[in-house]
Amino acid sequence: MSRVMLITGASRGIGAATARLAAHQGYALCLNYHQREDAVKQVLEQVHAAGVSAITVKADVADEGQVLQMFEMIDREFGRLDVLVNNAGMLEQQMRLEQMDAARWTRVLGANVIGSFLCAREAIKRMSNQHGGQGGSIINLSSIAARLGAPGEYIDYAAAKGAIDSMTVGLAREVAGEGIRVNAVRPGVIDTEIHASGGEPDRIERVKASVPMGRGGKAEEVAEAILWLASEHASYTTGALLDVSGGR
Repeated sequence: MSRVMLITGASRGIGAATARLAAHQGYALCLNYHQREDAVKQVLEQVHAAGVSAITVKADVADEGQVLQMFEMIDREFGRLDVLVNNAGMLEQQMRLEQMDAARWTRVLGANVIGSFLCAREAIKRMSNQHGGQGGSIINLSSIAARLGAPGEYIDYAAAKGAIDSMTVGLAREVAGEGIRVNAVRPGVIDTEIHASGGEPDRIERVKASVPMGRGGKAEEVAEAILWLASEHASYTTGALLDVSGGR
């Protein structure tokens, strides 16, 4: 049977690119989305064209009940899980900290941090050899914002990704003896729709001069790193924070 991969936030950007590449590598796929049903259907058509089995599941990863339902569907449809890509995340309008309210922090931390913890918890229950699983790989999507701080833009998002870095290192050590590897990819400035969510669709043009390679990255370039970490080619890699940032 094909290895099974769950990608959260698979309707666009890095998640969609990861789904397409994973399909060409033969993975069966569960494509999670929250709101963009039309977009995820397009991704589903693309992965089906590669000849693999795939389903879509609508779930807000920050909602524990919806996450449990999503994993129950994976159990019914596939009966196993080999790879979790914790890609779902969001940011909000660029602003300074003194302009932010608590509701914003709740939304940002919920989508970027709590969702990743919930999905990782359920994945471990299925992957760990302590629970009768066959092992697996968890890849978290962090950001170089965790290292740079995103001042004047979205330090709440940067702090959330800092939490993902800490989670990655700690969880990797926690489950290393149970057949599970946990790593993170930290993209830099990548050409996706997320910049429009922050209120600056052309952000790449403004900041690309600060990137040593002189350009923004592509979602497909991040997907390549994710698929490598998911594969047996990375069999001795766990607890790693892999920057895909053009040297920034």
